[in-house]
Amino acid sequence: MAVEVELKLELTPEAVDDLLGCDLLSGEPTTIPQRSIYFDTPEQDLRAAGFSLRIRQSRGQRVQTVKATGAAAAGLFARPEWEQKVGDDLPVLDDTTPIKALLGTRGATLRPVFEVVAERRIWTLSQEDAEFELALDRGEVVAGDRHSPFCEIELELKSGSPAALFSYARRINAAVPSPLSVLSKAGRGYRLLGPVVRAVKAEPMILASDMTTVIAFRHIAGACLRQFRLNETLIDYGNVEALHQARVALRRLRSAFTLHKSVAQDGQFDRLREDLRWLAAGLGTARDFDVLVARRKNGEIHSGLEEARRQSYEEAITALASPRARDLMLNLSEWLSLGEWLTAPSGTDAREQPLRDFAASVLSRFRRKVRKGGRGLCGQEDAARHQLRKDTKKLRYAAEFFASLFEGKRQKRRYGRFLETLEALQDKLGLLNDAVSAPELLARFGLDKNPEAMSLLAPAEDKESLVEAAADAHDAFADAKPFWR
Repeated sequence: MAVEVELKLELTPEAVDDLLGCDLLSGEPTTIPQRSIYFDTPEQDLRAAGFSLRIRQSRGQRVQTVKATGAAAAGLFARPEWEQKVGDDLPVLDDTTPIKALLGTRGATLRPVFEVVAERRIWTLSQEDAEFELALDRGEVVAGDRHSPFCEIELELKSGSPAALFSYARRINAAVPSPLSVLSKAGRGYRLLGPVVRAVKAEPMILASDMTTVIAFRHIAGACLRQFRLNETLIDYGNVEALHQARVALRRLRSAFTLHKSVAQDGQFDRLREDLRWLAAGLGTARDFDVLVARRKNGEIHSGLEEARRQSYEEAITALASPRARDLMLNLSEWLSLGEWLTAPSGTDAREQPLRDFAASVLSRFRRKVRKGGRGLCGQEDAARHQLRKDTKKLRYAAEFFASLFEGKRQKRRYGRFLETLEALQDKLGLLNDAVSAPELLARFGLDKNPEAMSLLAPAEDKESLVEAAADAHDAFADAKPFWR
């Protein structure tokens, strides 16, 4: 078994031409036509278990590769893989890979599920005492009558530090737009086997109690970063859910930073958190308009409101495509993999704390904040209620992050009730926040004098009832027992 370390970047066809015309790629590449067949059972057991199995035909040979895809970090793929030469397009199931033990008798049902046909051009490069390969892949994934073209760069480390991969990726990103890629060719293929993907929700977080807090944080943050990038590529005007899920991913990631501050604090921590806040704000106005427009009682949107909403989407898409946003994804990926926080003396105690103890401490601390912050909610100012809403979100995400560490029967029962009351409180505070922020949003776009646009706002008496409902939800939450005890 080998450990593959690679960094992947996405490119448009136009960006490829620009890259080939610059001085970053020296010498003649090796050009290799490739055809890969991916296999799985009819129930997609391999995908569910976090593995992929392919047979690739290249240079007159066939090579079977099994990859543990579930171990992929955010952008930097460091995953076990098993390779062996085969004589034809039939998978070999033996004890040299985990597949035989995983599938058992179901191995007999393996079948081709999709193909990848590509032209690969390879350059061998050196930088900062490291040697790596740059592979430029252009081709398409084919599943039945469905096709998905792709163009991507893979930087694969041969020797030296992985930091060289990020350094070179930044040089590429400065020359041509090349955002971080988190979708493998197998992932592209599996997308073709189901309905068209319009948005990607957060996957359940599975942590093991014997994990270190470092591994757990990297797992959590990597999953959030992956969810964001998968939704970012789907955002366009009218895809409300993709924009919403991208913002959810950023909120979860920012919450993970806050929850793990004692573990991950270093010289880059605050700068990365500020960049995440900036990016989330760049999507916020478009999401606010989506929420406001959803209140309309008929199918038409006033032209002024429609134009303001469209403008907010254009601004969001511009922010996403900016060098700052692209650099942020690379910076985050490198920091999660190689950052100073991994060895910083200030985080030693937190890093060495048992994960269940760390999780229980975090959950208890934020539960106290939410219980205290909601006292006298009906008499609070809007700013205090907004802070309570933010703390409630952090606690909810913490509960979702760490739930798998508390799997006892009573703990599971308490978790269900705890999350139910927490979600209800978050929903009521969210409605209250919308009622407060909507007038400011309309005024910012000059729509505060428009009767049709203003008719979407909640009346004053509705706000009073929302405050009372939020107070009732907080009382129910305060009575819910903590599931981690």
